[in-house]
Amino acid sequence: MPDPNRWKALAIVCAAFFMTVLDVSIVNVALPSIGKALHFSEANLQWVITAYAITFGGFLLLGGRAADLLGRRRVFYVGVMLFTFASFLCGLAWSESVLIGARALQGLGAAIISPAALSIIMTSFDEGPERNKALGIWGAIGGSGAAVGVLAGGVLTKYLGWEWIFFVNVPVGAAALLLAPRFVRESRSDRKQTQDIAGAITITAGLALLVYGVSEAPNHGWTSSWTISRLAVAAVLLIAFIVVETRARHPLMPFRIFRVSTVAGANVAGLLLGAVVFANFFLLTLYVQNVLHWSALKTGVTFVATAGSAILWAGVAQALVTRIGAKTVMAMGFVATIAGLLWYTQIPVHASYASDLLPGYLLIGFALPFSFIPVSIAALAGVEAHEAGLASGLINTAQQVGGAIGVAVTSSVLLTHSNTLLREGTQFPDAWTSGTHWAFWVAVGIAVAGLAATLLLIRNRELATAEDLVAAPG
Repeated sequence: MPDPNRWKALAIVCAAFFMTVLDVSIVNVALPSIGKALHFSEANLQWVITAYAITFGGFLLLGGRAADLLGRRRVFYVGVMLFTFASFLCGLAWSESVLIGARALQGLGAAIISPAALSIIMTSFDEGPERNKALGIWGAIGGSGAAVGVLAGGVLTKYLGWEWIFFVNVPVGAAALLLAPRFVRESRSDRKQTQDIAGAITITAGLALLVYGVSEAPNHGWTSSWTISRLAVAAVLLIAFIVVETRARHPLMPFRIFRVSTVAGANVAGLLLGAVVFANFFLLTLYVQNVLHWSALKTGVTFVATAGSAILWAGVAQALVTRIGAKTVMAMGFVATIAGLLWYTQIPVHASYASDLLPGYLLIGFALPFSFIPVSIAALAGVEAHEAGLASGLINTAQQVGGAIGVAVTSSVLLTHSNTLLREGTQFPDAWTSGTHWAFWVAVGIAVAGLAATLLLIRNRELATAEDLVAAPG
């Protein structure tokens, strides 16, 4: 029987999810202010971002499975409490160590919230047009959150101070804590499971170390012993996780979930999508601040075009998913992403907003809902209710880990190429712009791989069969 409060529940979980997406990018434009206020060393400032990414990416899968077994509303509630407290602590931070620790705690809260929230949506709405509409809203939030984060970071830093990029989460979190018990119904897997401690330890440690390794690789060098040793240990842990799961009686991640090619394909596409979206906003933020010398406020305002157009196109994308299928819409999203990234490979040293940046901003704004919405739908296609948290954790993990890898790879390309040109005597604006071009070409290649994964692995037949099974009587 449909949950009468499901749309109110959707609003609550989406508001909480929006906080977690916002905090991936909201910090970027405030970093100079944070560094100056708390006397950060240049080497440690990046940890304001990295600490959040490590715990967010590392604990997502564990958070999703915990939601299935312990209760999705209960786990969601714990995540919101943790995230809200950590946000408050971030705003009060009096030293770099306090802020870095609080950001890690924030990431853990986000890793609990995101899969629990998505699995609540999945179990509250039947598969088909109604769930597609709900996931359309979810996808619009996920797709526009990064752009809104840059905008909000610029405005809050300019007028209220960097502390408010964290304090802004507190009233939202408090509202979610007050309303969740009333409108979000509890649900959990009805299957008895033993705890897979070995699986939980190996996957969490492996993912956290992977995110850490790729995030720090640009600073140490991809071929350095430091990077290779950490990525090697991460690989060993992830292989150990696979071995443990194949032998466990009740595995943390049953690999049968990948028997549906569309679910596997959606996670591959989601990883590649996360890589290009995170890299896109990261590269553009650096370019407009370092080359064009725009302020934090102006940097944020420029992304209104992307965020606004993403919200406007979300309804169209959701409707088209129901009418022509997730695969076609996802392919359209990747094509638009490729077009936007190609546009950025041509941006000049002395760029103007209207002629040189705005067309790319609008293309990406179109692409975000046309890719995030169908990826979310495909990742849950045919998944049984008792594994909703697992499937939600998987797609969130794919996107977050992909984002960390995308930023690390493209920033490495940017810095390597621009530093080479600087050593040859090229002026900084020209060197940095050329490095940005190279980095965007790498992003284009990743997006092309995402399009290929969509066309080869997403099956319309499986999406249609899943909907038919739900619609069938009895």
